[in-house]
Amino acid sequence: MIKGMRFHEFGGPEVLRWEEVEVAVPAAGEVRIRHEAIGVNFVDVYQRDGLYKVPLPSVAGNEGAGVVEAVGEGVTLVKPDDRVVYAGRIGSYCEARTIPADRLCILPDGVTFEQGAAMMLKGLTVQYLIRRTCRVQRGDTVVFHAAAGGVGTIACQWLKLLGAKVIGTAGSDEKCKLALQNGADFCINYRTENIVERVREITNGEGVPVVYDSVGKDTFESSLKCLRPFGLLVSFGNASGPVPPVDLGLLAQNGSLYITRPTLATYIAKQADLEAMAKELFDNVLSGNVKIDISQRYQLKDAAQAHRDLEARKTTGSSILLPGT
Repeated sequence: MIKGMRFHEFGGPEVLRWEEVEVAVPAAGEVRIRHEAIGVNFVDVYQRDGLYKVPLPSVAGNEGAGVVEAVGEGVTLVKPDDRVVYAGRIGSYCEARTIPADRLCILPDGVTFEQGAAMMLKGLTVQYLIRRTCRVQRGDTVVFHAAAGGVGTIACQWLKLLGAKVIGTAGSDEKCKLALQNGADFCINYRTENIVERVREITNGEGVPVVYDSVGKDTFESSLKCLRPFGLLVSFGNASGPVPPVDLGLLAQNGSLYITRPTLATYIAKQADLEAMAKELFDNVLSGNVKIDISQRYQLKDAAQAHRDLEARKTTGSSILLPGT
């Protein structure tokens, strides 16, 4: 038996329990991996508190990096001792697990386990947001909320690489400074500045073609007002709570706008898409064009504290959990 963080009911961080969990012998098409590092993401919170329903009990977490220990019948994608990474598969807050082989990517030499765990879910999210949901072009101006977070710091760097002008938002001057260091051209402190007024000022009253919003309830209305006619609001998270029911008339009133609510699971459902997206992410990290900021490290058994810090907006960059420490 190995140890992991499991929840038996939905609720606050206190429902996470450090307990023994069973790891199945890999069946056909499956792989057993030993985790070296585990990522922490808001989707973990949404599943734990019941916003996103998952079976109970469940081991928390959706991202990890480690070493292949055993493979099931028919597995050819990976072999024992391979370094691997994955994202978007619940059950990562544990010392070891069994997972379908086609959900794994080989972790390239030059990328550490910690980097892999800190960037896979967040980096793949950025990839689909700016390369597929709305393919950002050189010269575009975009608004990216939570620009100092794990997704935001990667997005600012990648958007800058594409030649976009980035208007970030964050909740403190310190966080704004971090966003600027990662490539944002402007960063709006939403606690002291009016987001809509500043975006209109920066864009000479035009607004932007796309807003990326992982905050949800608190920023939804202002995000719509930042868009120019025919603009797109990409709502991909609920850090402040879910967006309430929307009067579609708002889209007409604000300029024939569009809204989409994408998820990583849809974009990586096909193995070929997962591999292509991961390759682009890995290439950018290996080249040094995108750096992974790991600002918080916790012991695996302290995952509840990691959740408290994330929900309280105390974190910047990426947070990871370390088993066996």
